[in-house]
Amino acid sequence: MTDLKKLYEAILNGDNKAALAVTQQAVSEGVEPTELITNHMIPAMSEVGRRFECEEYYVPELLLAARAMKGSLEVLRPLLAASGAQPLARVVIGTVKGDLHDIGKNLVSSMLEGGGFEVIDLGTDVTPQRFIEAVQAHSANIVALSALLTVTMPMMKNTIEALKQASLRDRVKVMVGGAPVTREYADSIGADGYSETATSAVTLARQLVASVAP
Repeated sequence: MTDLKKLYEAILNGDNKAALAVTQQAVSEGVEPTELITNHMIPAMSEVGRRFECEEYYVPELLLAARAMKGSLEVLRPLLAASGAQPLARVVIGTVKGDLHDIGKNLVSSMLEGGGFEVIDLGTDVTPQRFIEAVQAHSANIVALSALLTVTMPMMKNTIEALKQASLRDRVKVMVGGAPVTREYADSIGADGYSETATSAVTLARQLVASVAP
C-alpha cells in the first residue's frame, strides 16, 4: 500500500511529480478521494499557510505547494463528482474590473482549493455582470473580490450593489482583499469580511460558511 504521508510531504515540499504519483497510486489501490483530501492534502496546505504566516515560507514556496496540490486535485475531481461528494462551499473569485493584477488573487484561489472549497476563478478585469452570471451558473456561496489598485477599489462596491440589484446579495457572502483594501473599507461598502493574507482568507471563508449553516 502507498504511504499516504508522502502525499502530505510532497505538497508541503512543493513536489508536483511526487504528489501526482502518490495520488495516482493511491487511487489505483482504491483509497477514497475524500480520505486523501481531508487527511493529507488539506492538512498539508494548512501547514504551508502556517509557515507562510510565520515567514518560514515565502511566495515561491506557496506557489509550488499550490501547484502540487492542484495536480493531485485534477486526478481526484472526476472521482469526487462521480461519488457526489460536496465541497465546503463554492467560491467565485476575481480581480475587479479595471485591475489586471492576479498574483494575490491566485494565491487566495489556491489556498481556498487546498482548504476544501470549489473555486471558480474568473481571472482579472471582471465586470459586476460576470460575477453575477458566475454566481447564478454555479450556485456559489461566496464571492471573493480582489483589487490591487486604489482606483479600482470602488468597483468592489459597484459589484456588491450589482449583486443586490440582481437579488443575489442575500444568497452569497462577499469577502474582499488586496494591498490597498482595509477592514474599514470592507465595512463601509457592505462586504461580509476582509482578509489581509491568502491564508487568513481560508479561515474567513470557513467562518462565512459556518455563519449561514443550518
